[in-house]
Amino acid sequence: MPARAEATGLAESLAPRPDGMRPDGVRSDWVVPLEARFTFDSFVVGKPNEFAHACARRVAERPASPGFNPLFMYGGVGLGKTHLMHAIAWAIRDNSPSRTVAYMSAEKFMYRFIAALRSQNTMEFKETLRAVDVLMIDDLQFLIGKDNTQEEFFHTFNALVDQGKQIVVSSDKPPSDLAGIEDRLRTRLGCGMVADIHATTYELRLSILVTKAAAAQVEVPPKVLELLAHKITANIRELEGALNRLVAHANLFGRPVTLEGAHEVLHDVLRAHEKRVSIEEIQRKVAEHYNLRLTDMSSARRARNVARPRQVAMYLAKQLTQRSLPEIGRRFGNRDHTTVMHAVSRIAELMAEDAGFAEDVALLRKMLET
Repeated sequence: MPARAEATGLAESLAPRPDGMRPDGVRSDWVVPLEARFTFDSFVVGKPNEFAHACARRVAERPASPGFNPLFMYGGVGLGKTHLMHAIAWAIRDNSPSRTVAYMSAEKFMYRFIAALRSQNTMEFKETLRAVDVLMIDDLQFLIGKDNTQEEFFHTFNALVDQGKQIVVSSDKPPSDLAGIEDRLRTRLGCGMVADIHATTYELRLSILVTKAAAAQVEVPPKVLELLAHKITANIRELEGALNRLVAHANLFGRPVTLEGAHEVLHDVLRAHEKRVSIEEIQRKVAEHYNLRLTDMSSARRARNVARPRQVAMYLAKQLTQRSLPEIGRRFGNRDHTTVMHAVSRIAELMAEDAGFAEDVALLRKMLET
């Protein structure tokens, strides 16, 4: 279905009846609308998420397959769990329009259950959910400590699995680490396929940015994409949000995206993601790189093979920390601030004269910043 949520046929097929029920038997106000852009085609696959993606594909193609029911996906915020869940729902609707798919957050599941209790209409709640072919619950960790809701979910879970219906669940932790979830529910959640989504790698983040920039039809220089992939490492949503800001800025003002402009437009985001590097960490990394002892960083030795790396470490300390020159000098064997000034100046000169040396220092800086 090329035009997802906006497609007329889908809209008509899911239109609620006067009694509030959709033709597929699910209350229209119970189901979270699917995000049109969250499909398998738009999901960028890399090493950290390839297993979860493969499991999601398998469930979408063959719901309730042995060993894949339930499918439990877990990972940190903004790593793609919700995207994969929406993609599964879209694919099942495309491949098997007759199947009933119900997707909702754990929070919404709880609120609807409480509402059913208050209105003394729990039978409708139970019958509605047990009538679906695929039940998808996002952010299951929300049910921690909600004993009554957990019990209802447990019974719904069992009823659907016993009928050969598919269940897909997401959480921020694996079943074994969900403290506050009943043991019997934790056991059932882990009896199918558990797929984790690891933190993103630089390569995956860059691939995501390249894909998104191409979709936006805006030319973004590779250096800008590399900057974002290096700086914004924890959350794909924030990564995409930063790119969207650049694209919007370029479109609104009719200016090309540049590295300098990216620093200006995203100054708050980049500053928030600056890694705090310590002088000790710099000394350790430089010593390892040049095969020296850590004590050489603060020793009185003046041999060239020791003095030059020490100057590199001072230079990086000036570039990557907020420490003053006198404080940097103290960390390098109580040297005077003028010694640090000379080291910074000398390394800058050598980098301008020697491309190979400049690359070496740039490599060290990159390792410290990532």
